[in-house]
Amino acid sequence: MRISRKPTGARFFELFAEIGANIGASVEVLREFVSAPVDRRPELAERMHALENVGDDATHAIIEHLDRSFVTPFDREDIYRLTSRLDDVVDHMDAAVDLATLYRVGVLPAGVDTLVDLLCQAARLTAEAMPRLAEPQRLTDFWVQVNRLENEADQVYRRLLSELFNGERDALEVMKLKDVVDELEAAADAFEHVADAVHSIAVKES
Repeated sequence: MRISRKPTGARFFELFAEIGANIGASVEVLREFVSAPVDRRPELAERMHALENVGDDATHAIIEHLDRSFVTPFDREDIYRLTSRLDDVVDHMDAAVDLATLYRVGVLPAGVDTLVDLLCQAARLTAEAMPRLAEPQRLTDFWVQVNRLENEADQVYRRLLSELFNGERDALEVMKLKDVVDELEAAADAFEHVADAVHSIAVKES
């Protein structure tokens, strides 16, 4: 394997910016999905899965670049951790959309819109932060705001569970909806994990 001894930070930052932009595109499909009629969901699920594949390609590109690079802008384990956590974000959104489609879920509970709105806010912050990774110490607002959004998402998630288990729904419908909501909540957690990874990098670089 050929090892590059030239500084390679620029390429890493380009790829992280691409992943951030892809997360932004993915969350817009998710927003459209939750308000779309059932007959449009398979098409939107295909779009989401295509974006998940784009994210996978960028993730693999970073790992391959990491394997070829002798000099890296941050600790290698931090680059790997951040890359993996960014990949998790779209994986969970894709899973939520896929499950809702496969289960042929009807109208989603009202709180899902609120949860998706919080994911959209976290995605915007993440997409804006990724091109600025060269100066991680300047990203304090990013991880503080994402952590706040995750706390709000936890509250929405608990209210959704309370509604699902209020005894007004068929047990099978509850199981299907809970699977979908669980994946959305996991996406919120994944955004927080991304923010924590960036915070960790900033602490080491300060």
